[in-house]
Amino acid sequence: MANDRQAKEKSGKDGAHKDVAQLSFEEALAELERIVATLEKGQVGLEESIAIYERGAALKSHCEQKLKSAQAKIEKIVVTAEGGAKTEPFDVT
Repeated sequence: MANDRQAKEKSGKDGAHKDVAQLSFEEALAELERIVATLEKGQVGLEESIAIYERGAALKSHCEQKLKSAQAKIEKIVVTAEGGAKTEPFDVT
């Protein structure tokens, strides 16, 4: 339990540990970057590393979902055959 608390404090900004679903994309990405840096240093114990990794995996999924949601909202402007303009979904594939 103490390791979980320590992992949360190290991965969260100033010990704050919000629920992943409550984070903006930018907050989640910044926390994920801190987690990666912490794990790359290799200065945390196994249990703490696992807890931090699990948080990182949740943050990664959250960021991916936010990006998919944003991508679905993007539209492109196209010129119709009549010379008018309209919008349609932007397809990146």
